[in-house]
Amino acid sequence: MLALGIGQWWRSKLSLRWRQLSWIACWISLYAAETLPACPFSCKCDSRSLEVDCSGLGLSTVPPDVPAATRTLLLLNNKLNILPSWVFSNLSSLQRLDLSNNFLDQLPHAVFGDLVNLTELQLRNNSIRTLDRDLLQHAPLLRHLDLSINGLAQLPPGLFDGLLALRSLSLRSNRLQNLDRVTFEPLVSLQLLQVGDNPWECDCNLREFKHWMEWFSYRGGRLDQLACTMPKELRGKDMRMVPMEMFNYCSQLGESSSAGLEVSGPPCTKASLEPVKPKPGAEPEPEPSTACPQKQRYRPVSVRRAIGTVIIAGVVCGIVCIMMVVAAAYGCIYASLMAKYHRELKKRQPLMGDPEGEHEDQKQISSVA
Repeated sequence: MLALGIGQWWRSKLSLRWRQLSWIACWISLYAAETLPACPFSCKCDSRSLEVDCSGLGLSTVPPDVPAATRTLLLLNNKLNILPSWVFSNLSSLQRLDLSNNFLDQLPHAVFGDLVNLTELQLRNNSIRTLDRDLLQHAPLLRHLDLSINGLAQLPPGLFDGLLALRSLSLRSNRLQNLDRVTFEPLVSLQLLQVGDNPWECDCNLREFKHWMEWFSYRGGRLDQLACTMPKELRGKDMRMVPMEMFNYCSQLGESSSAGLEVSGPPCTKASLEPVKPKPGAEPEPEPSTACPQKQRYRPVSVRRAIGTVIIAGVVCGIVCIMMVVAAAYGCIYASLMAKYHRELKKRQPLMGDPEGEHEDQKQISSVA
């Protein structure tokens, strides 16, 4: 009887333990279902890091059943070419989005509108040619943005407004020829800027951005090489190494353009430059007094000429300084000799009317002089 009672006690204890373990397993499964309820087909999901990896699957559309609690979504190395504006509308918790190595050519202005917690956006190696001004206005926490290896020819003003937390920006390998300084001024936290491998035209349109680059480097920012492709005299040279004297002609062009705005009249065309043939039997009309001004051809200054001018100016200034020092030394010596002569003259005090003494004094004066 005692053995039977002990057996029943152990069976009841084991059943109680089993019930407790079943409840724990049930709660774990419910928690997992809340955090990452379902994983898209063929994708890899990590419930601990809340990461969904759908890279390299040849997808042409974004899976519609991505869990709402996802924090990292990897869609690189696919065949995505179009993104609907609502495709990420249920992913407000998303922090990292990678769309690299796809065929995206245009992005709707509201495609990232619901990603308010986004901190990293990778759009590398696509076919994006234009960006909407309001594309990133709803991502104030964005820290890393990669737009390299695309077809961007320009950036719209105001694209980076509100991105106060952005730290790294890559614009490498695009078709950018010039940039506006105002576009980059809101990026107060930027630490790394990559703009290499672009066909930069180092002309007046890039002068203000050069000023911003110097300020960016002064405050500790890192910037790769911005090599000029035009004009020929600056081809291959880093824009930061080009002296500001090379852009002196920009102010002259600005003055001439402002003066040209005061002239009223129709714009000059090729037809206006050709003389009008009078009709037979009609009186010839008088020619207009004002002619279309000829546009001056841009003639960039040579870098060697600018450096030579600086060297010559330094040599001339050095020679002038040496001559001033020699003249000052000569004046000091002459003043000391004259003072010594006057002291000796006072010691002698020759008699009045002594012609011999006066004659000797005059000789001494002439010899000293």
